[in-house]
Amino acid sequence: MGDANYERELDVAVRAVHMACALCQRVQAGLVSHGTGQVKSKDDDSPVTVADWSVQAIVSWILAESFQDQNVSIVAEEDVQTLSKAELADLLASVTKTVNESLAEAPKYGLQSPKKALGATQVLEAISRCNSTGGPTGRHWVLDPVDGTLGFVRGDQYAIALALIEDGKVIMGVLGCPNYPMKNGWLNHHHHQYDESMSSSATDTWEKGCVIYAQKGSGKAWMQPLVQQNKMLEWPNSARQIKVSSIDDPGLATFCEPVEKANSNHSFTAGVAHSMGFKNQPLRVHSMVKYAAIARGDAEIFMKFARCGYKEKIWDHAAGVVIVEEAGGVVTDAGGRPLDFSRGTYLEGLDRGIVACCSAKLHEGFIGAVYASWDSSNL
Repeated sequence: MGDANYERELDVAVRAVHMACALCQRVQAGLVSHGTGQVKSKDDDSPVTVADWSVQAIVSWILAESFQDQNVSIVAEEDVQTLSKAELADLLASVTKTVNESLAEAPKYGLQSPKKALGATQVLEAISRCNSTGGPTGRHWVLDPVDGTLGFVRGDQYAIALALIEDGKVIMGVLGCPNYPMKNGWLNHHHHQYDESMSSSATDTWEKGCVIYAQKGSGKAWMQPLVQQNKMLEWPNSARQIKVSSIDDPGLATFCEPVEKANSNHSFTAGVAHSMGFKNQPLRVHSMVKYAAIARGDAEIFMKFARCGYKEKIWDHAAGVVIVEEAGGVVTDAGGRPLDFSRGTYLEGLDRGIVACCSAKLHEGFIGAVYASWDSSNL
């Protein structure tokens, strides 16, 4: 599975993301059973906020414990200053409780639990360790604890993304997709909406949720089901290899784009899709699950052209890019250049947008169509 030098890092990362998926599922189950009226935004004391902070704390704690000989550097989305405020004491208490419930289950995932429950100060300490800004040198873990806030709140698609960057290059990526079942074609059938009313037997057949991972240079990407209740994680035995789609005819291809209009220029992507001869409706999917869909062969193209002034962040792409590439796909900016993860927390120097394709042939046609459509667009 790639270079043995990173075997342990990949091992720990996969286990940590499995744990984070279970944590999110618990928080989301509470959210669904209480109705979603209580969630206003990511800034309030809402379940998605609890999940965000808690995932950051457990992943940080696990990495620091597992690699004590290294000065573990983590680049992550959430800023600890917010959680340290006195008026957020209740939120901090919820996070601490969630973190301890999760860490108590660590042995199920082949990891060690803390000797005794963590206090609020230790939880804040773990979160504050995620203060790196990345850059061109050294080893940096990159974490997006809950990517796809709206998806999480709606019981729809969201992802937990963890990548390792060394000297500016993405070395490995792990994507936890708790609502993206193992069976191919599921996204297309359900058009990205997870239906909570599915009977338990139906859910079992679909094997709700998966973790996908890949190591740079291995030429392989892997997927495994989430751990069922009362079972132990069987890794890597439960993993199976995934590959991108072999479709390279635009007329048969499906393209993915973000759900939120604020994140993407839908009219521009529609124009490009039309000029390429796409016949299928776009698959609008929350979060980095879009990269997972390309890697698994559920879609052929993912494009994201953000509105003017929006800067793409490395944690929204690092894990997804390496997974798609190792599954046989191509990811570049709209000018056909590789994404540059060496310049801090943002993807600096990005040419207009991001394009992920299942094949070089589709990618080439797509880049041409972007150039042709660009002049006539109003981006």
